[in-house]
Amino acid sequence: MKKFTIIHLLLLFVVVASATILVEAQKCKPSGFLKGKKPPKNECNHGNDSDCCESGKLYAIYKCSPRVTKTTKATLTINSFQEGGDGGGASACDGKFHNDDTPVVALSTGWFNRKKRCHRHIVIHGNGRKTKAKVVDECDSTVGCDRKHDFQPPCDNNIVDASKAVWKALGVKESDDRWGWMDITWTDA
Repeated sequence: MKKFTIIHLLLLFVVVASATILVEAQKCKPSGFLKGKKPPKNECNHGNDSDCCESGKLYAIYKCSPRVTKTTKATLTINSFQEGGDGGGASACDGKFHNDDTPVVALSTGWFNRKKRCHRHIVIHGNGRKTKAKVVDECDSTVGCDRKHDFQPPCDNNIVDASKAVWKALGVKESDDRWGWMDITWTDA
């Protein structure tokens, strides 16, 4: 058996370090783009200041989301999970609607992970507070600008779309400029 020399050990170290750097450098990149269509008159849901698709605008779509860590960075948005709310149809996890006073969330497609996080709780940190919420839906990052999605664009790949109960638990008032759009961190509970 050959003895490893210092050169061999250094070479091995360089190879391992390079592989680690390459893995960390891999980011979730768009898997394509969706061309926006003008919504039919009065059919885009503007609830909670939601955006409507713009004709001809290109929207990035994602099948992935950033890696989940103990402090996963995300954008907290607001959604009504009630029937007739800006969330559209019933929740993907249970086919039901949920009251705005219940702490529930929808996660971007990659984090939703083909329903693997359904009915699990996450811990959200924001505004100097933390709260738990149950995952009940997907904030679809792969499609949008259609009737099923209330003619709203696809979600970004880093969204935690939360009920009003989550925002209130974090102590954010509706009069606060951050209401509806705030940087947070989260992790699985």
